[in-house]
Amino acid sequence: MLEVKKIDLHYGAAQALRGVSLNVEIGQITCLMGRNGVGKTSTLRAIVGQQAISAGEIRWQKERIDRLRPYDRTRRNIAYVPQGREVFPLLTVEENLQTGFAPLPRAMRHIPDEIFTLFPVLKSMLGRRGGDLSGGQQQQLAIARALVTRPQLLILDEPTEGIQPSIIKDIERVIAHLRDQGTMAILLVEQYFEFAQRLADRFTVLDRGEVILDGHPDEFEEADVRRHLTI
Repeated sequence: MLEVKKIDLHYGAAQALRGVSLNVEIGQITCLMGRNGVGKTSTLRAIVGQQAISAGEIRWQKERIDRLRPYDRTRRNIAYVPQGREVFPLLTVEENLQTGFAPLPRAMRHIPDEIFTLFPVLKSMLGRRGGDLSGGQQQQLAIARALVTRPQLLILDEPTEGIQPSIIKDIERVIAHLRDQGTMAILLVEQYFEFAQRLADRFTVLDRGEVILDGHPDEFEEADVRRHLTI
């Protein structure tokens, strides 16, 4: 389980997170939701070590990780797919996937066959540069690159942003499959409510850097969640 306990986060004098807590369990998807600018990405950056917290704790598999450097968290089987995908545009698809080898022992430095089962389009594009792919293909590549690291915790920041509907369906299928295998915890930031509703085992909703709703989707009226997603 990932346990985020009452974390605060500051950018200089500005406080972005105030006592944020959330849990993500193996075999489940927690959807972190809220309007733009309420602290969703800051929460993810805190978990993966890109931004230091100023109070609270972050624990993964009962080990406190908030004092670890980002690469040490990756070595603990935590993978992050950032908003905007951030593939390497001048590297080929295959080379982008191989960047996922970095935290792995030498014997595991190969691309699992399952990657191409989940994303068959990538197999036919191994020699193409990442920057030449469509936005949806780049998103699939970014998720595949994260999966090359063999994560137990997969963190996804708005994987449907700017993606055509057909690929959104493919990504939804992959995320559901990964959850159903029962070996991975998934934390998903998403603004597309219908997508989140179909996948979520748990909702955590932020507003102004604080958790205002947290629990199983059946515990809330849909309108209560939606009103915190619209401007």
